[in-house]
Amino acid sequence: MADITILGSGGFGLALAIMCDNAGHNVTVWSKFQDEIDAIRRTGELKAKLPGVQVNKSITLASDISCVKDKDMVILGIPSPFLREVCESAAQYIESKTVVVNTAKGLEGGSLKTMCQVAKECFPDNQVAVLTGPSHAEEVARGVPTTIVTASDDRNVSYYIQNTLSNDTFRVYVNDDVMGCEIGGSLKNVIALAAGVCDGLGLGDNTKAALMTRGIREIARLGLAMGAKADTFAGLSGIGDLIVTCCSMHSRNRRAGMLIGQGVSPEEAVRRVGTVEGYVCTKNAWELSKKMGIEMPITEQLANVLFCGEPAAAAIKNLMCRPSRNETESNFLN
Repeated sequence: MADITILGSGGFGLALAIMCDNAGHNVTVWSKFQDEIDAIRRTGELKAKLPGVQVNKSITLASDISCVKDKDMVILGIPSPFLREVCESAAQYIESKTVVVNTAKGLEGGSLKTMCQVAKECFPDNQVAVLTGPSHAEEVARGVPTTIVTASDDRNVSYYIQNTLSNDTFRVYVNDDVMGCEIGGSLKNVIALAAGVCDGLGLGDNTKAALMTRGIREIARLGLAMGAKADTFAGLSGIGDLIVTCCSMHSRNRRAGMLIGQGVSPEEAVRRVGTVEGYVCTKNAWELSKKMGIEMPITEQLANVLFCGEPAAAAIKNLMCRPSRNETESNFLN
């Protein structure tokens, strides 16, 4: 049994809290939004994010971030644009013995750093790991069998997370490639948003299969340039997370993309759906690819649709009419 605090009362944070509580851990969930805490206490659920899922009364709810004190594990369930702010607030209370586990997926605006890089800057004395993979909150919370992966710079820390969080509905694998796991988990949101655009345009299975296949290729291309390992992108944080996010209606990225494909403006689509990590990540990944000189045509065309006013149908045509390539380019650079 572990003492665990989860920072963030969003869908995935609550889902992990319910899963960990059911597995016998002492769980605290923190939110900066007192109205969310009050709603959960009053109704036993958070209807806006996990309707119909009961939040166990044994889970402690807190709005004071000092609740990270004296914990075995702190799990970061904060949307990527707000991760640094929350980590900086928690840093004065967290102890060096505490393992910090990041679940946020994205790149930080401006610095273009991964979320684990941000967390390491905020918690320099702590072991930091990533927990990622195909894991819709709606299913984790309901005990639907889910498999996920953790990675850290210290394999013993990864084994600790694996042994602590694994149970009969939540299986955790260990990977040593932190960068690969983060890039796969973050950029799959970009491809999922593009997949939703294709669905909104009424395109078919052929199109989505091509988009996903070439999408994982360009994700890997950027990842390898950043020091990741190729095999990681064939695993849970790569193709696994890509499949679930591109194909499920649980995916906010896909749903927002569908609206855009149907003619809704990108800004309005995001407003309707809520947190759409792929929207911000598209801009940041596009900037990073240009900075590093890595060709990422899907990301580029999606960025043009989201931020430059390009019609979605024109973006599809641009992708289809690119210069011919060899599919099996060995170095991922074309």
